[in-house]
Amino acid sequence: MAKKVAILLATGYEEGESLFLLDTLRRGGLQAELVSTTGEDWVTGSHGITARVDRQLDDSLSDFDMIILPGGLPGATNLRDDERVTGWVRRFDSEDKWIGAICAAPMVLQKAGITKGRTLTSYPGGKYRKLFVDSDYREDIVVIDGHLITSRGPATTLPFAYAIIDALGGDSAPLKEGMLYNMAKASTL
Repeated sequence: MAKKVAILLATGYEEGESLFLLDTLRRGGLQAELVSTTGEDWVTGSHGITARVDRQLDDSLSDFDMIILPGGLPGATNLRDDERVTGWVRRFDSEDKWIGAICAAPMVLQKAGITKGRTLTSYPGGKYRKLFVDSDYREDIVVIDGHLITSRGPATTLPFAYAIIDALGGDSAPLKEGMLYNMAKASTL
């Protein structure tokens, strides 16, 4: 049975880090779903793209193997300020379930109190780096620490997705080939 992944959407989410991620995870054989934190079936991103979600956050996420927090502003801030979201992050962390956060969304991990002593990354910049003074902050494209996967921003969505697929027992190699990732990575665009 395919592993289940919940991508949490708040108003102002980063579309590339959410919708392209969803597409890639599904191509990789994961059962990925968009989950609204707004109570609405349609959620609008930071660039005006509105997406229909698969379920609401008020539904239980306990049957998921991983939750993913996309960045974008004010999307990541809205996730950070939602006690239900930080509650699920703490629960997944305590149960050693996978958690992913990209771009500005690692701020949610910090608010949930799970970053101390962890190795992670986020969108570059002083305001984010200051949040992780008690962490081993890296500038790598994707950082995996135990059951936590973090990444830098929109352009790192594919490596982030491939790391998630591999971490959850899939094989991203054929997907990288089919999506021409290997070709694009090797070129000097």
